[in-house]
Amino acid sequence: MLPPWRTAIVQARDGEIRIRGRDITALMREATFTDTIFLLHRGAMPGPRERRLLDAILTSVADHGANAPSCAAARLSASGNRQSVSANIAAGLLTIGDEHGGAGEQCMEMIAAGLARARDQAISIADAAAIIVDEAREAGRRLPGLGHRVHTVDPRVEVLFALALEGDREPDAITFLRAVQRSASETIKPLPINIDGALAALLHDLGFPPQAGKLLFIIGRVAGLAAEVAEEYAREKPMRIRIPLEYDGVAPVAD
Repeated sequence: MLPPWRTAIVQARDGEIRIRGRDITALMREATFTDTIFLLHRGAMPGPRERRLLDAILTSVADHGANAPSCAAARLSASGNRQSVSANIAAGLLTIGDEHGGAGEQCMEMIAAGLARARDQAISIADAAAIIVDEAREAGRRLPGLGHRVHTVDPRVEVLFALALEGDREPDAITFLRAVQRSASETIKPLPINIDGALAALLHDLGFPPQAGKLLFIIGRVAGLAAEVAEEYAREKPMRIRIPLEYDGVAPVAD
């Protein structure tokens, strides 16, 4: 007999469902959806600051317009598929990777490495950031968390950073990311901190592992993808999306 699957997340049996040991009916009465997301991923209920920050992160990534890769893919799929909303939402999710919505994970790894270097080498956060920028430039690597194809200043970033303040103190993760931006602007070119960088700094400060940078983007973006698919169904005719196409291959070959 094969051993059973093991899980520490949910226990479901006749008449009872518990998430991380907590009765789901009590959560339904007393908790928010953001509380439940935190509980699922961290194994404990959030405090007021944790709830506020995670709620703002999820709102910030919910949608970025129909031309964002995930939203565009979901609507393109919905244009040709009127039978499965789940397939259309999945089509949008499949576009999420290191370039779209996934740089938060890489940025969390960069933040962790930079702060560890500052601590282990007894150097300033600014000096550690400058070293990481120099290493990325020499290796020809992009710096995760910087740059945006639409915004010269991402309006969501400073809102998240302001919410993360504890009194007048800025978390080290934010200080490090600002230092990376300054160093990159001096040695490469001016680049704004983007939403991936902002959520990475906040999630690092909240104690999440790097993978959460991508996972929580996905959780938030599903809300927007559902709305995009619903609007495509409600407002547009099937097969309405036609992408301009120009053939530039070989000339016709005679039979």
